[in-house]
Amino acid sequence: MAVRQRTKTITVSSETVSSDIEESREQHPVGQGKRPEIGQFRLQVDRQTKASYLTHEAAAKAGLAIKQAHPIVLVAVYDVGEGENTVIELPAN
Repeated sequence: MAVRQRTKTITVSSETVSSDIEESREQHPVGQGKRPEIGQFRLQVDRQTKASYLTHEAAAKAGLAIKQAHPIVLVAVYDVGEGENTVIELPAN
């Protein structure tokens, strides 16, 4: 027959717990870790938003770098203001 190990009880004051919870909420917002989107142009990889940029050129440059490294994935720049999606293609040789 197996011998059960002793259990150990730790008592923590409720003030310590509540202050730790408040500190963690200030550092990390509740949710799934989504960042606030600040730019008008969203870089999307396989229809998932990865980053936000203020200019279309900056988003297209970042998208082209991803497309060159991973040519199979679908890379696009979504313009929030116009509601248009621009697919990034590799340049023809």
